[in-house]
Amino acid sequence: MSQLLGVCERESLFKGLPLSRWAPDTSSASAEETADAEMCLLSNLLPLTGLLFFVSLVFSSDSPVPYPVTCVTRGADLMEDSVLVLCPAGCTQWRVSVFGTGIYASISSVCGAAVHSGFLGPAGGPVRVRRLQGQHNYISSFAHGIQSQALSQWTASFSLTKSVNVPLELSGDISTTALPAAAKKLVKKPSVKKALQGGNKDCQMDIAMVIDSSSNIGRRRFNLQKNFVAKLAAMLRVGPTGPHVGLIQASDSPRTEFLLTNFTQPKELLFAIKESAYLGGDSNTGKAILHTAETFFVPEQGGRRGLPRVMVVLMDGWPSDDLEQAAKFARDSGVNVFLVSVAKPAPEELAMVRDKDFVKKAVCKDNGFFSYSVSSWFSTTKHVRPLTQRLCSLDALLCSKTCYNSVNIGFLIDGSSSVGEGNFRLVLDFLAGTASSFDVSDVGAHIGAVQFTYDQRLEFGLTDYSDKEEAINALRRIPYMSGGTATGAAISFTTQRLFRRASPGRNFLIVVTDGQSYDHVSPPALEAQKQGITIYSVGVAWAPMDDLRAMSSEPKDSHTFFTREFNGLNNFIPLLVQGICRDFAEKN
Repeated sequence: MSQLLGVCERESLFKGLPLSRWAPDTSSASAEETADAEMCLLSNLLPLTGLLFFVSLVFSSDSPVPYPVTCVTRGADLMEDSVLVLCPAGCTQWRVSVFGTGIYASISSVCGAAVHSGFLGPAGGPVRVRRLQGQHNYISSFAHGIQSQALSQWTASFSLTKSVNVPLELSGDISTTALPAAAKKLVKKPSVKKALQGGNKDCQMDIAMVIDSSSNIGRRRFNLQKNFVAKLAAMLRVGPTGPHVGLIQASDSPRTEFLLTNFTQPKELLFAIKESAYLGGDSNTGKAILHTAETFFVPEQGGRRGLPRVMVVLMDGWPSDDLEQAAKFARDSGVNVFLVSVAKPAPEELAMVRDKDFVKKAVCKDNGFFSYSVSSWFSTTKHVRPLTQRLCSLDALLCSKTCYNSVNIGFLIDGSSSVGEGNFRLVLDFLAGTASSFDVSDVGAHIGAVQFTYDQRLEFGLTDYSDKEEAINALRRIPYMSGGTATGAAISFTTQRLFRRASPGRNFLIVVTDGQSYDHVSPPALEAQKQGITIYSVGVAWAPMDDLRAMSSEPKDSHTFFTREFNGLNNFIPLLVQGICRDFAEKN
């Protein structure tokens, strides 16, 4: 190891950075120098060992005494080829990472895998871990309350066997277990809980790295690209309370290498990046952008609610497919797309580029902030810091707020006698379908409802429900009032009560009525619009078109809807959603 560190010290990457024993002393080094130091060690150490040992537990494989581990101890943390470990109770309550079925990748939680395999239950206990060679195609499955994940390949594996005749009382509390003195010293190492803390809290976001794995980039530059991404991840200071990073490869078809929550510790993440295998094929970057925007940031895949979504697309040369529609979908979905282009087309190559404005069309906004140019893969190190600073500029991420996660929508519902109980339920179904198109949450879109006859009743306010399902259920449960029709007074009531504290520029009111109003609708509608409320009027049956157009915002034709039958209301849902998004984009 000392020889290896000597090699790294002599590398130009280190710039004279001092090293000691197992790691560089980076206390006085810049973040970029630290990233370079770590990458030098990784690049030289990994081919020699095949494993990255973060916490070395040096136990005797012959000992009948199980050694205590935590719920997040991984197979890679164990030094011996075969070791008996003691898992604590309650590991099923942790978000443990398990990869594979029967045979597990070494980055899996040992105790999580033991529960998944059925050798242990919630109470924990002893299990024997045997190290195996790495393999391809670790299979995902759900068993005993643990969902294991698939993994295309890893450098090492482990299997488990049930322990028998353990001469010691098992306990989920490690501190009460009788241990040899040497083992006690090992347990006093920095706790896993302490190690898991951290991350750049000033850069909390979910980042999808889309890397170029096409034949155009080639294997050598592909490896340089991975080094650049690893340095970027190190500079970002990934952690449970900081940014999360996942990786997608762009080729003939996009391939997700790992998700946002698979690796929230820096060294694990660097190792996973380095293990990504080159694919070859076409540069179908548009496909990769669309795949990432559609599937990558959802909660089921580890996306965190309320945090910015960022996609960093690295491209060598130019794409093989169209980027415009995929990028538009990403923007509409609240994803901030950055495009890092390396080695731009030479003048003699421009004739081969399908769309010479692909950079402008791909990014979140064509203002120079979201596009970044690097001349060569051999000169990327100096670009790590400035690119990191851009990514962490939260106020500049213009695409984070969209119509789907930022609007306030009020529903003004006619509850007059002419509607009837059955038709009233059809109206609520229509409004629930409209609401379901938006990301309703405490940090997202908000909905509220007012029912009116001659009187008005606030059914629930914009901030009463922070959960989408609860809000939609509340909408469906509204009881029918029955009475006369005073739409103008209802608009005034809604403006004053429902939108009283709502932010301007994102407020929308959908009025649904089936008949003639007994009061004037135009003055209160104009007053609402002056206060920044965009009105859509939806008429049914006997609702007069003059009233509907008097209420709706300009242009009238795109804000006014009418149907003869209540069961025709659902046809308006996509038109309303598109209209709200169009209005939001124009105002914001």
